[in-house]
Amino acid sequence: MSPDHNSQQSNEGPLANDLEIVHDSMLDGLSQLADYFGFSKVMGQLYGSLLLSAEPLSLDDMMARLGISKASVSTNIRSLEHMGMVRQVWVRGGSGRRKYYQAETDFWQIFSNFLSGRELRDLEHALSVMQENHQRISASINDLPPDQQILARLYLDRIAQMQALFRFAQLIISSVMNQVSGIDVSAVSSVELQ
Repeated sequence: MSPDHNSQQSNEGPLANDLEIVHDSMLDGLSQLADYFGFSKVMGQLYGSLLLSAEPLSLDDMMARLGISKASVSTNIRSLEHMGMVRQVWVRGGSGRRKYYQAETDFWQIFSNFLSGRELRDLEHALSVMQENHQRISASINDLPPDQQILARLYLDRIAQMQALFRFAQLIISSVMNQVSGIDVSAVSSVELQ
């Protein structure tokens, strides 16, 4: 059972068995997904806790539900907030000193932020490094021994191939972002790929 077995409650008390199983499964799945994309598992669990909560949660609430340190909650919630996955909200009757958070539920917005921020930035950086390396080899190829000139031409060819692929990925991501920016993805009930 999850650490929040006793602290995850509805208005009537502890969660029913089926709800608890689904809750724990979702937190586990989101933590694995976060890990897959190179983020901490705690980020996935925090987002899941907020997503599955009917009310905004304070840092203390999340700490108690997940059984993790306040420092870990604070650090990871800031990262989620920076990524646009959670937002700080005001809670009527809440302590003035406590910060409360709510999950962003516009999943397309989260996906868009992720692609347009991190992925495009990483592609730009990779293309910049490849361009610098291509220029370095191009500038020095004539000064290399003949056998290393052959290897240098191989490097130039492979770098050019990678640059073309990365530029294509950049174009695809940008195009997708532009084309679907006005689409209501919640209206999509199924997609058939052929």
